[in-house]
Amino acid sequence: MKKTNAMRILDGMGISYSVIEYDDDTEHSLERGAAEKTAEKIGADPATVFKTIVMRTDSKEIVVYCQSAVHEINLKKARQAAGAKEVSPVKQEELLALTGYVRGGCSPVGMRKKYRTFIDSSAMDHGQINVSAGLRGLQLRLSPSDLAKAVGADFVDLIL
Repeated sequence: MKKTNAMRILDGMGISYSVIEYDDDTEHSLERGAAEKTAEKIGADPATVFKTIVMRTDSKEIVVYCQSAVHEINLKKARQAAGAKEVSPVKQEELLALTGYVRGGCSPVGMRKKYRTFIDSSAMDHGQINVSAGLRGLQLRLSPSDLAKAVGADFVDLIL
């Protein structure tokens, strides 16, 4: 298997992880349920599959949120975490230029720039969580604290 940028970064930091490959046949639209389908495909508890949500604040700052598949992100809490009056998802056509990743394969690790990142505190309820490895059909499994270390993230309550 070819290493993704996310994997190379974790390797360089000496962070332990495993890679789970799965058949990716989804459209990767914003509809609710895509992350739950990924959990089913990789045989994981949906609460341990964290989607990467890239947003823009009212001051044009790009911020990243990692949210469990079983919950919707609470925009009020997302705004509070970022210290912003407003946050909104970046447009799909902007995602690749901003992050280096496409929808459905957007990893919080190894984006083109270092963006402030927030991981929902529910991640700490699990020994390991799953996030995109940087390609559709690949997930990284690692400890929440290692993910936070790799991306310089803060744990915050983001649950609706």
